[in-house]
Amino acid sequence: MNLAQRLRVAGAAALLAFACGGALAAGLRVPEAERRTPDQTYLTFPEWFLVFSPDEYADQLQARRRASEFPFFGHVAQFWGAYRQVIGATRRHPFNGEYHTMIVVIGVSTTVEYAIKGAYETLVGRLTELAAPGNDTPEDRLAARQAREYVDFVRVRPWYEFDFVAPLRELWRQPAWGPHPLRKWERRYLLTSEWAVKAGYAALLRWGARSTFHAPAPTTWAVVAGLPGAPPEGMRIARRDGDRALAVLPRYQGFTDTSLALARRGARFVEIAGNRGPILVSVVVPANEPVAAGERVLIRQPILTRPGHERRVLELPVAALSAQLARDDARGIAIEHVFDY
Repeated sequence: MNLAQRLRVAGAAALLAFACGGALAAGLRVPEAERRTPDQTYLTFPEWFLVFSPDEYADQLQARRRASEFPFFGHVAQFWGAYRQVIGATRRHPFNGEYHTMIVVIGVSTTVEYAIKGAYETLVGRLTELAAPGNDTPEDRLAARQAREYVDFVRVRPWYEFDFVAPLRELWRQPAWGPHPLRKWERRYLLTSEWAVKAGYAALLRWGARSTFHAPAPTTWAVVAGLPGAPPEGMRIARRDGDRALAVLPRYQGFTDTSLALARRGARFVEIAGNRGPILVSVVVPANEPVAAGERVLIRQPILTRPGHERRVLELPVAALSAQLARDDARGIAIEHVFDY
């Protein structure tokens, strides 16, 4: 082998060593196909507010508090106020037209729904509440149960996949006569109207989603470090590299639950859906709870059905997520949601 050949071989070997060294230094990464844009952690907040709001409504009904006292108009104001802050926080990112369109559509439809329900409950529902102390009719109890089942469903699935026909059928299987007939038939009218309209609108959106948008992935890929032993339930390990693992976690509410389980085990996130920058976490705390040193609060909202409590949406790096969850969990702070892009 002459000198020129030796130099070429040595150069190739050096290049290979450099490439391998760079790959090792980079470590595990989320596959390109499983990455999402960083603005989605912000854009998912308005979506999830429309889970938090029905959750408050379900609590109100299950506690047999008056439906007419629910702050429909206050929640509408909170939704659009939060969306305005989300727009400001995402200006540095390319405009995500599809996601913004979806937020506006669900925001407008919720505004219309809450305006109608708020006006109806104030003018009509409040009168029939006087005839049925404690809202104690089978129709009221069915409404409370359906509200809770709806919230549990939309934590893991799109709202338009919920079956509104089943409670509608159950409603009309109830005895036609009984105590508090005025309240009974007024609720029957209201619930029939509401669930029938939602069943039709949901069917339309299911058709539109299938024909227009890709089905959202049910999982989120992440790189996790320091995972001791087997992964928590619902999480799958795709590959390991030393103390790091490329993991597949459930999306939506499942991501929050699994993230908290990881934090309790001392594991930490390195990358989530290809992102290592900011991620949002919402917590519910007493309104007089001081903001901890170093915490950045993007959004603050009073919990309108729980005076003295507020929602804080924290903005923090992915690398600090597990420490934040573990610290809040140890302090007894209610971790509401991790917005996983």
